[in-house]
Amino acid sequence: MNWKTAGLAATMMLGVLAVPLMETASAVPYKESDKSGINRTASNRAQSITAEEPAGQVTLTYPKASVALTAGTREFIGSSLIVSEKVALTYQTGNPAVAKVNTAGVITAAAAGSTTLTITVVSTGYKGQLKLPVKVSAAQPLKLGFSPKLESRKVTAGGKSFSVSMVTIPKGMPVTAGIAGRSVGATQPLSAIAKNYNADIAINGTFFDAYSGVPDPYGNIIRDGLPEHIGNLGTTIGFKWDGSAVMDSLRIKIFGNVEGSERTSGWYAYFINRKPTSGSAATLFTPARGAKLGFAAASAVIVENGNVKRIAYGENAEIPKNGYVLVFLGAEKGQAGKFKVGDKVSYNVEYQDMNGNKLDWSQVHTAIGAGPRLVKDGKVSLNAADEGFRDPKILSGGGARSGIAILKDGSVIIATVSGATMKQWAQVMVQLGARQAMNLDGGASSGLWYKGKSVTSAGRELSNALLFGEKLKW
Repeated sequence: MNWKTAGLAATMMLGVLAVPLMETASAVPYKESDKSGINRTASNRAQSITAEEPAGQVTLTYPKASVALTAGTREFIGSSLIVSEKVALTYQTGNPAVAKVNTAGVITAAAAGSTTLTITVVSTGYKGQLKLPVKVSAAQPLKLGFSPKLESRKVTAGGKSFSVSMVTIPKGMPVTAGIAGRSVGATQPLSAIAKNYNADIAINGTFFDAYSGVPDPYGNIIRDGLPEHIGNLGTTIGFKWDGSAVMDSLRIKIFGNVEGSERTSGWYAYFINRKPTSGSAATLFTPARGAKLGFAAASAVIVENGNVKRIAYGENAEIPKNGYVLVFLGAEKGQAGKFKVGDKVSYNVEYQDMNGNKLDWSQVHTAIGAGPRLVKDGKVSLNAADEGFRDPKILSGGGARSGIAILKDGSVIIATVSGATMKQWAQVMVQLGARQAMNLDGGASSGLWYKGKSVTSAGRELSNALLFGEKLKW
């Protein structure tokens, strides 16, 4: 087996994150016994650097001598990086004003100029580093197959006529998951979310808690290749680096390891960036949550640069910008005892469908989960109960709906309609030409925004949205 880093593969540190291998479509938690990594050879190696200690020798290779980007664009560095061992890595740029990089190895060009990307091996017993020059040129006009098109259509489904507001968006148009206030657990008007990211087009995203306190999302959210919320309900649409879109019943799992001087233990979490609402929880909070947890946790393991910085008790702990916080409560509180200050911590993200089959979503940079699925391979495919839905408004009722569809040519449609049942909504999507389609949050959340104007006005502030634009602010 060969190891490669980041979304395609190997283990990568998200302060520390281990990302699943494409070859196995499954992550393997890092253990001391795993230090038998197998070398991977590659032709035309432009740069590489090897650890000084032979016993921990790691070679990092990138196929080019430097990284060339255009301002306003992103590149998944991790997908091209070749690593000779299964190790954890950190990424850092010298001048974030020119280009910044996240823990998944996604580099974003901010402004014309030059900087250096440093990739460092941080696994216990290993050394290795690679420095890549980064050159960012001025922004260039985006070349797409056609311009986005707003239109209204009359469609008949189940003997009823519907007026559908829709936007057709070309394959490859930049897209991101917009978070209200750029902090999971906040709300803003749809127009404000769109403007915050400089989006041209916006539609409401996943369901969220609009009535009982912190407006946390319910569905999956992935942004810049990093999960920012886990819902594990319904259906999720994902957008890949090659411009294509995929749709499946995505279920995300997190398994981690903590390494002390003489021990290695496993841990897990089943939520990301969600305030505990019951007596038990195993939750990972990332900087996408904001500066602090937002509540006083009985115990919080604070991880920075892949190491346990401290363990806080009964406080609203700060979330490190280059790390995360683990909160274990109730039946899960025993996991907190596995961590000690100074330990190294890593985790793997695994992707499966609702039946437990492995999914290769390693190339997905943006995803929004809601549901239920409406259309599969051009035909109505609707079973909300099987996807985990229990709300009568979803199962049998009618109401305002928002949805998204993938067309045969790879372009997508985002659309809203009023007064439709899910069956009718699925039939409408088929008539609009959908090959794949799913429902988004609806009711008072249903909203569509196009080039500065509200096409469908949401009846409430939203926690998140799906955004498209030629000059998005990531």
